[in-house]
Amino acid sequence: MSDCPLTLDALPKPLQKHADGAAPLPLRMMGAKGLVPAVAPLDLTTLLFVLSFDADPGIRETAQKTAEGLPDKIWGVALRSEALQAPVLDWLTDRLRGRDDALELVLLNPSTSDATVARLAATVSQKLADIVRQNELRLLRHDDIVRRLCQNPNALASTVDGACDFCVRNGLTLLDVPQLVEAHRRIHGVDPAAAPAGETAAALMSDFASELAHDGGPEGPPHAETDEETLKKATITQRVLKMSVSEKIKLATLGNKEARTLLLRDSNRLVCMAAATSPRITDGEIIGLANSRTCNADVLRYIYDNREFVRNYAIKISLVKNPKVPLPTALKLLVTLQEKDIKELSRDRNVPQTVQAQAKAYMMKKEQATRGPLGGKH
Repeated sequence: MSDCPLTLDALPKPLQKHADGAAPLPLRMMGAKGLVPAVAPLDLTTLLFVLSFDADPGIRETAQKTAEGLPDKIWGVALRSEALQAPVLDWLTDRLRGRDDALELVLLNPSTSDATVARLAATVSQKLADIVRQNELRLLRHDDIVRRLCQNPNALASTVDGACDFCVRNGLTLLDVPQLVEAHRRIHGVDPAAAPAGETAAALMSDFASELAHDGGPEGPPHAETDEETLKKATITQRVLKMSVSEKIKLATLGNKEARTLLLRDSNRLVCMAAATSPRITDGEIIGLANSRTCNADVLRYIYDNREFVRNYAIKISLVKNPKVPLPTALKLLVTLQEKDIKELSRDRNVPQTVQAQAKAYMMKKEQATRGPLGGKH
């Protein structure tokens, strides 16, 4: 299974024995047939994916056939999970080809790779082509998506035109795509080949490779910024401000923490979301955003709607304290905090008043329960 992009750690411990290449063949075949009891859909699909790389051709073939025959309730739950890894989603796309209900879930899952969406964009049905077009962040982040959508014979002309107009208005014109060239002429009144080249993320990252390509290790103690560093930062900022939305999104996706920090303050929500959803963003940065009173509302919603982020206790408590988080969400998270933190919130005047009041009410109820009906402590 050396070619498998996932390690055994992608599976829960009890399932690893069914995927380990050194395990007895009957044990692996049991996993390939989907006969392991009490397995969550997410884990079952991941297990089948890993076994599709098994050294034994019989195991590989069985795992693929099992995946292709999965009941709707299994793949339906798995494909909705943002915890399902991108390689598994891409593999399931081929196993479930021709099933629009399944492919729709693949397209809607944020964990699906842009490359998978681009692959689907060329052939999906009219309905699914509309879903591809509606994901504006993906359109600007990955050129091949709009390129393939323009090649799709099932897509309505209005869908293709809408996608092209949106891309061109946000600075993305591909000279090898006739529909985008025509959209550029339609919107700007000039041939894009004759238009002056704008600032690009690739050029900026090439010119400032050491500043924008690497996040580096843990931060050390603060140091006085040199004149050269100050000048470089100012130059980078000026050049970023000249970028189109599509180029800012590419920089937000590929750049380092400094680039993301700069672009998270952009006025365009798609740029902010590109920075927040970058595969390179760290939990530390997410905690900072959860604490921020100036964070873009869409970014904040992305964080508190993400189950993986909310499992991080530091992120969760930061969201509870943030006045920009909707009260129903903050109060729902409040009751999941540790008692010592709720007690601290009940005394904290810097948190929203309703959050503080609910924390006080929780502590009073807890104290009354401890004292018992006669006022004495149990």
